[in-house]
Amino acid sequence: MKKLTLLLILPIFLFANFFEFKPLKINKDISCFIGDYNPVLKSNKGFVSNVCYIDMGNFLVLTDASATYNFAKELNAFIEKSTNKKIKFVVITNYHDDRLLGASFFKEKGVKIIGASNLPNLIKTHPDTYKRTMTTLPKNLTKNTKAVEPDLLVDKKLEIKGSKKSIFVIKPSKGTQSAADLIVYSPKDSFIFTGNTIFNGRFVNYAKDSNMDGWIKALKFIKNKHAKYVMGGHGKRFDKNSYKPTLEYLLMLRKQVKKANADDIDPADLEKYIHTDKFKNIPHYKELYLRNARHYFDQLEWQ
Repeated sequence: MKKLTLLLILPIFLFANFFEFKPLKINKDISCFIGDYNPVLKSNKGFVSNVCYIDMGNFLVLTDASATYNFAKELNAFIEKSTNKKIKFVVITNYHDDRLLGASFFKEKGVKIIGASNLPNLIKTHPDTYKRTMTTLPKNLTKNTKAVEPDLLVDKKLEIKGSKKSIFVIKPSKGTQSAADLIVYSPKDSFIFTGNTIFNGRFVNYAKDSNMDGWIKALKFIKNKHAKYVMGGHGKRFDKNSYKPTLEYLLMLRKQVKKANADDIDPADLEKYIHTDKFKNIPHYKELYLRNARHYFDQLEWQ
């Protein structure tokens, strides 16, 4: 009897899903899945960035694919079962592992992958970006996961037409948090998915390749759309003002670091110029606030 019980349990274990999906419904046509607020860890299985789908009428569009082939495979099955529709396009909003690597599943299925025109080059020149997921997560989760290039490239704007609406994939500036950031705008839904252009629920990460002026320009572009729903790449917030904390912080950081640079300070003294404690209760503030300032200061030094 014990052997029979084991045989009955074993197939269930072998085919158990890695993920449990809890969609956040934005409106009747849009639902999102909210990632963990931490970096890629074994505990969150790499699901750290938000993913949404938009019902176009005769097909679906997915915004980002998360970090693994298995995540994308399970999410696709969940969405197809929930909507009885197929995903036709996946928009990758930057080149990072937590948004791109899951596209390997969709590429295999023949789904069209959309990315910025500079995305293929960034994939080739930043191979270390993908080591985080591949080395942090167990091999049974990352099986078949790899960086894949987009099928359709966006220089400034691309329209996707469905049977009941059109949406636009837009590159609002030369670069924001990364050089390949895109946003997805659905006028009919009054909805914008911003990827890493907006951070909520975790502190802003101003990276070495971030673009301060371009990022602020993109946030003002989003502001001027007056969308009812604005979903960032991180965090549960999706109201019309969700862009404000990111914009306020970047304006503050730019002013303070520019002052430090104009005063020709020693980089070791930069911390004395940074007064962003208003945001200190946001997760990962302590780890990032000074690093953000140093990255921008270094950029100004080399201009």
